[in-house]
Amino acid sequence: MQQIVVAVISGLCVAIPSIIATISSNKKNNDLVLYRINELDQRVSAHNSLIDRMYKIENRVTLLEDNIKVVKSAK
Repeated sequence: MQQIVVAVISGLCVAIPSIIATISSNKKNNDLVLYRINELDQRVSAHNSLIDRMYKIENRVTLLEDNIKVVKSAK
């Protein structure tokens, strides 16, 4: 009986710190993943903003080219 108690106590002395370390490690990894996702989200937003601005510029260039063609044809 005494051997069983010693084995259980020994097992708990190994299992409890292992569980605590695993939980701590998972939390750190989860925090890192969330940080990276937030950084990626900001980059995607900046990229989308650039795409919108370029689309507007392309439209303005097209209008300017059309205006130049009208002016040239009027001469």
